[in-house]
Amino acid sequence: MANYTAADVKKLREQTGAGMMDCKKALEEAEGNLEKAIEIVRVKGLKGVAKRESRTTENGAVVSIIADDKTSGVLVELKCETDFVAKGEKFIEVADALAAHIAATSPADVAALMASEIEAGKTVQAFVDEANAVLGEKIVVDRFAKFDGAFVANYMHRTAADLPPQVGVLVELDKENAEVAKDVAQHIAAFAPKFLSRDEIPAEVVDNERRIAEETAREEGKPEAALPKIVEGRVTGFFKEQVLLDQPFAKDNKKTVQKVLEEAGVTLKRFARIRVGA
Repeated sequence: MANYTAADVKKLREQTGAGMMDCKKALEEAEGNLEKAIEIVRVKGLKGVAKRESRTTENGAVVSIIADDKTSGVLVELKCETDFVAKGEKFIEVADALAAHIAATSPADVAALMASEIEAGKTVQAFVDEANAVLGEKIVVDRFAKFDGAFVANYMHRTAADLPPQVGVLVELDKENAEVAKDVAQHIAAFAPKFLSRDEIPAEVVDNERRIAEETAREEGKPEAALPKIVEGRVTGFFKEQVLLDQPFAKDNKKTVQKVLEEAGVTLKRFARIRVGA
């Protein structure tokens, strides 16, 4: 006779993110003791970490921390295999802990982050491996951004009510303006610009766009004399799609984002946009 209930299985799943059968087996082995069952899930999970390395991680969450004085902020993406794990309390706890660690230590990149110590004698890599084991899925720290400046703000977007934020945006202004920061961050979340300004685009990227525009126009049979104007028009269209400052503003498409910032008397220094799996 089973020495645990369906409620015990549910609680173990919520605390560990492990599969139902794994939870049942762990509770059976632990003779119904929840704490022992958690340890069993963790130990059995550790044995399977290597096997999970080849799995894909298309789900997850974006989490963010903004300092109380609004002069710094962090955005981090933590990925997993299923949305079941992504919306679990344990997964979000891990993501929040990583964001707090990044805020405190400012690692140079993901490699430096994974090698740093999040606890005495424990690297971030070991910390993530433990989460991997407990949750029973491959867990990956994919990207992060940390800004320090005059004024830093964020915007977090949920694509589904039962999931954690899947899109996160971090912006840095040269002076405080919470309303403009929020509006621009929301715009970035929706329109996904790749560059802040035209100056950030590598010359070879612009040259390639110009070449494609010319070849396309020739293929369409456009008059030779009209080619220069057509090409420049299409390159300008490329800028409007890819460059934040050139984009028509989401709340008023008669103005560019650049114009909105100018009217507010602020400068956008940089931005980061992270969408889970993209």
